[in-house]
Formats: sequence, C-alpha cells, structure tokens
Amino acid sequence: VLISASSCRNSPAQDPVPAHDSLRVQSIILGEERIINVWLPDHYKQSKDSLPIMYMADGGVKEDFPHIANTLEKLINENKIAPMILVGIENTQRRRDLTPVTEVAKDKEIAAKVGGSSKFREFIKEELFPEIEGRYRTTSERSIIGESLSGLFVMETFFLYPDLFTNYIAFDPSLWWNNHYLNRTVQEHLEGFPTDKKRLWFAGSAATDINQYTKELATILTSTSPSNLKWAYSDEPNEKHHTIFRATKEKALIWAFGD
Repeated sequence: VLISASSCRNSPAQDPVPAHDSLRVQSIILGEERIINVWLPDHYKQSKDSLPIMYMADGGVKEDFPHIANTLEKLINENKIAPMILVGIENTQRRRDLTPVTEVAKDKEIAAKVGGSSKFREFIKEELFPEIEGRYRTTSERSIIGESLSGLFVMETFFLYPDLFTNYIAFDPSLWWNNHYLNRTVQEHLEGFPTDKKRLWFAGSAATDINQYTKELATILTSTSPSNLKWAYSDEPNEKHHTIFRATKEKALIWAFGD
C-alpha cells in the first residue's frame, strides 16, 4: 500500500514544460499560498470562445502538469478531443490534501498529516473556481483527472460531491483507503445522485492492493449506476502502478471528450 501511495510522485520526467500561466493564490481556507498552473490551447488565444476546464491535483511543473498539457495539445491538434483549459494545482502536502479521514491506523502512517481532502475540496470550490472563472473565458463544464491518491480524491469527490464536476477520470485510485470506505458506501451515495449527465472513467493496473477494489467497484456500478451516468472501467493488467497514467491517458481523454 505504501508503495502504491507514493510511487512516482515528484520524480523528474523528461517532459517539455509548455507555455503556461503560473498564478499564486493565497488561500484563506488552507492557510497557505498555492501555485496554480494554467495551460491554454491555441484555440483560446485565437478566438473569443469560452472553454471547459480540466482540473488536476499533482499539477506542478515538476509533477504531472507538463505531460497532461502536452497530451491535451496533441489530441486537440489531431481533432480527437475539443479544446479545453487545464488547471494544475501544485502540491504542498500531497498526502494531507488528497486523503479523506480514516479510522485505519496503518493509513495514517503514510504522512504526518492525512485526512485533509474535505478542506482541499473546499479550497477548490470556494477559492479556486472563482479565481479561474474570473480570469479566463470558461463554460460551466468542469472535469477533474488524477492518479493514485489524486485518483482517490477524484473518486471521493464523485461520490460525495458529484455536482462539482461533469467528468471524472481516475487512474489506479487508492480505493483501499479507510478499509475501502468508498466501495462500502456506493449505494448510499448514489441515492442522492444529481439528475444531469455525468461521466466517470477509471482504470486499474496490476497492483493487487488497488485492482481488487477497482474491479469490485466496476461490478457494483454494473448493477447500481444511475441512467444519467456514463461510466467505463479499464482493466489494465499489463500496466504497473507507475506506468498506468501515461499508458492509458489518451484512451481516457478520448473516451471522455472524443464526441
């Protein structure tokens, strides 16, 4: 579990850093300054159109922001997806921000502070959304993407606060957290699911501490998902925890935005 939770975070990657805006947002909710990286497609610069937004944690220039921005640019230029804006949130205390509370003692060993996802989500909703939507031409469509603990944050947001985003994409989400709490409470959360259309795409690698729960969730959704939810599970037994994000990101983005 500890390996899956921490692998490939902040490791240097040979990804060119695309031109982007770098904002400094002083958060009252978090009590700290956060660096926000914003990538704009050429379509935004060449038109007056408003565009949908993709949000991501792990969004620093030394994290996953460059390779996701470059992938979006590639797919947009190939006319495989529509133009969108990417907003990356750079980490300060990753394991604090991306994990829900837990009753499992072993979970708490991954960092000095855990269980801050609720406050981090409040920052995104109450401070970051207004900041981005006040600076850029945006539509009401918001998406969120993440891997590992960031994928857990995506999935928790989907089940607890589904109105925050339209599209949810998670790679190897750490669903083991808190004795696989999200899987155990799927039905109660879906009872109050919103009526507008939502999309969920998630994938599981060969990591046994993760894929047992991603597969279980796919089974649950097969029988309980609401009619307005379009969802897909991508079982990736040939991928490892540290390879699945890059190996399947184009598949996920084309599925979510290709039409």
